[in-house]
Amino acid sequence: MDLGIAGKWALVCGASRGLGFGCAQALVREGVHVLMVARRAEVLQAAAAELEADPLRPASATVQFVAADITTVEGREAVFALRRDFDIVVTNAGGPPPGDFRDWDRTAWIKALDANMLTPIELIKACVDGMMGRGFGRIVNITSGAVKAPIDVLGLSNGARSGLTGFVAGASRSKLAGQGVTINNLLPGAFDTARLKALMAGAAQKSGVNIGVAIEARKKTIPAQRFGTPEEFGAICAFLCSQHAGFINGQNVLADGGAYPGTY
Repeated sequence: MDLGIAGKWALVCGASRGLGFGCAQALVREGVHVLMVARRAEVLQAAAAELEADPLRPASATVQFVAADITTVEGREAVFALRRDFDIVVTNAGGPPPGDFRDWDRTAWIKALDANMLTPIELIKACVDGMMGRGFGRIVNITSGAVKAPIDVLGLSNGARSGLTGFVAGASRSKLAGQGVTINNLLPGAFDTARLKALMAGAAQKSGVNIGVAIEARKKTIPAQRFGTPEEFGAICAFLCSQHAGFINGQNVLADGGAYPGTY
């Protein structure tokens, strides 16, 4: 299927690895020009080089990158100094650390809100007017399956991402929708990423279980009997960014291999 977005410009955050990289890869393969942003310069440069060497990348699709912390004013200024207008924006920032809510002070909460709620809102604000003027825009926020099924030790993430979810529910149904601009949230469950491995390693150490045993046990809790891959996550993201997804708006798209037990 031709997604109809070749030649568009996309900003992909947290694009140096994991789910962000999967999204950047899928978009580049569709002929989209991608500006990748992440904090670690060496890792980001290597990721950009990998995309440029991808045999499935059309020669017309360019790859740019800027090493910056998108959760800061300075980081966003660095991105927009390189390019101002984007047709596609994929927001993505590393989740806050797990822990006991009794231990989190105001600073911890503000940091979580800045990264996982306020930064996506700032990026949306910065890009939607241009999108409306051109009659096309796709914004995909990578959030978490914990928005639908909260995880007790991820309270910072539960709170911040739920705040973003509420904002998107209203903003996506504003006048943006009538101007060809959609905003959707993409909720990953257990995907084979560095963050998942780090969380599982911490949990395994705390419970005194071998990490390999813990991983296999976790897979068995998923009806698909496996973890997701960044490549298939990226494919979902690319479809939500496509010309064909213009009637999908304000939705929370859950990709978790069937793990969520609810009906709705």
